[in-house]
Amino acid sequence: MLAIRTIWSFCLVVLFLLWSGEAIAGELSERLANFPQWEKLTSVKQASGDLVYPEWMAGYWQVTSTLVDLVAPLAPDIVTPGFEANRRQLNRPVSFLVRFIRKQSPVTSLKFLPQIDNKSSILVADRAFNSLNLARADLGDEAVLSVKVDPNSPNRQITFLRGERQLISIVTARATETILNEKFITAEVFQQLFKGTSRPYLNSVESTTAYHKLPTSNLAIESDQVTAVYLSPQDPDYFTAGSRPVALYRYRLEFVPAQLPISKE
Repeated sequence: MLAIRTIWSFCLVVLFLLWSGEAIAGELSERLANFPQWEKLTSVKQASGDLVYPEWMAGYWQVTSTLVDLVAPLAPDIVTPGFEANRRQLNRPVSFLVRFIRKQSPVTSLKFLPQIDNKSSILVADRAFNSLNLARADLGDEAVLSVKVDPNSPNRQITFLRGERQLISIVTARATETILNEKFITAEVFQQLFKGTSRPYLNSVESTTAYHKLPTSNLAIESDQVTAVYLSPQDPDYFTAGSRPVALYRYRLEFVPAQLPISKE
């Protein structure tokens, strides 16, 4: 499922989302290995439904996310808002709680398959819970009011910020790879719109994450994640940038099993 530490990008690391098509074997692995030599991903398929995660990711996790590298490939000609300020976040870990939960598989809702009804489930990310926790870890509890996911589409999400600002994220495409049931790689492409200023900011983002299951360790999962920011067609520099990203951010994520939070009620 699954960020740089500014309003423009805190949600990039946390879109732990969505159902997928299978990528060309090894393409996503090679993509991470070739950082920062990136072009737009072409093997993704249109987003539909939830991303199904492997069973070894089930439950609550305390995640530590650390920005370990950032690159502006087209600088100094094209630099995204906040890029230079994000250098202050380099090698500064941020910790937050996430969870992956089971829900009924869509196929079990088919009336002509009553024999499997309520017996098949899939593991998905609790995206509202995860995004809210990351956003508040990045920006502070007072700055982030809530995160809402469209009840009719898991691909649409709105983060409500103080000062009547909103960050709208719409996932448009994705792909996955699974390697020997020990490594799970996702790539998701989505549109971001930041509203609440005199000039709304729109861009296209790709987040590629490799989750690696560790055999024996208190650190149960480690992840390598790269977020690539592309200009939208509305940007005056869109044709200059072409298929190249204007910003790349690389993170190291560490997952440690967490206990179920105790209710305050």
